[in-house]
Amino acid sequence: MTFLKTLPTTLLALACLGLAVPPLAAAAPPKPAKKAVKKAPPKKPAIDYTGEFVNFGQWKEVQQFMGDMEQKHGVPIAELEKLFLELRYIDAAVQLVKPAPPGKPKNWQAYRARFIEPQRINAGVEFWRNHRDTLARAEALYGVPAEIIVGIIGVETIYGRDMGKFRVLDVLATLAFAYPLAPNRDTRMAFFRGELEASIISARQTGLDPLTLVGSFAGAVGMPQFMPGNIYKLGVDFDGDGKVDLRNSAADAIGSVANFLVAHGWKREQPATLAYPASMSPAMAWEKFIDNGLDAKFRAEELTAAGVSTATPLPPGMLYGLVDLQNGSEPTEYWVGSNNFFSITKYNRSYFYAMSVVELGRAVKLSMKETL
Repeated sequence: MTFLKTLPTTLLALACLGLAVPPLAAAAPPKPAKKAVKKAPPKKPAIDYTGEFVNFGQWKEVQQFMGDMEQKHGVPIAELEKLFLELRYIDAAVQLVKPAPPGKPKNWQAYRARFIEPQRINAGVEFWRNHRDTLARAEALYGVPAEIIVGIIGVETIYGRDMGKFRVLDVLATLAFAYPLAPNRDTRMAFFRGELEASIISARQTGLDPLTLVGSFAGAVGMPQFMPGNIYKLGVDFDGDGKVDLRNSAADAIGSVANFLVAHGWKREQPATLAYPASMSPAMAWEKFIDNGLDAKFRAEELTAAGVSTATPLPPGMLYGLVDLQNGSEPTEYWVGSNNFFSITKYNRSYFYAMSVVELGRAVKLSMKETL
């Protein structure tokens, strides 16, 4: 009876009549739940490097600029009008120079990971080996260690592998006359007008077609990403071929980087260590040394008295600055930077940048030793 109780009603009736009971069909297994299909993240829109025609020459500010160029440098307005007819408005440059949205915390470790990584280190080793003699010559002449020069060129363009795809005059004209709304808009527009002026004058003096210059979204050029004004003022013909070519001459890039740092305060007599990890006193008297600009201003004794301590004693007779490297929700790293550390911040006004240059140069140098 136990068996019969388990049969469905129809089959139970057949069994009671003595008829054969067909075998029970196996219960269908439950259908597996459909996995949620992950939607692919939306593709970033392709960067528009070519821009659009806006006839800059009709803009009042551009007409004034052309008049100033003729008056200051003797460039005929007709020549400039013809040039500006070729230029295009690059909206991508406008979007890229906008400041980051407020509230997003800075994260040194995330920033560091972009630059201190195997591809860039290996490329640095190759660059150093290929230009060992040139780097040694620059170090002897300018007093800037090879590892710092290597660090800068590596951070900037991975040793010439990524020098930018924007036509320089396009982005300079766009940012000189259509910079996005920002508290420092007038200052930035004046800066880019100066860079546009330098580009045009330099091209005329060297016989270069200014429309062939290609660089970053802000107009920086070549392996070391010099702005045109700095090429004009601080570029070095380090290979002796009679011209400064930061796009194709590694020697010119090396000499120009070293010359830039010396022009911005690098001192050859200072120790090779540029930054010292620091521990901070809970009393926090040291807070007054934070956010004091991009210069070394304080004596070692002042920092020590305020509760800043370093594992290695700070060399006497030098000036220092307190560097805070924020790590998002993680604790901030503190370092004491020397005068030469702050010279690197003149290349790019950022503690993160300067520290990444130092650490990339150190990593490449260490890798060089390991592979010898």
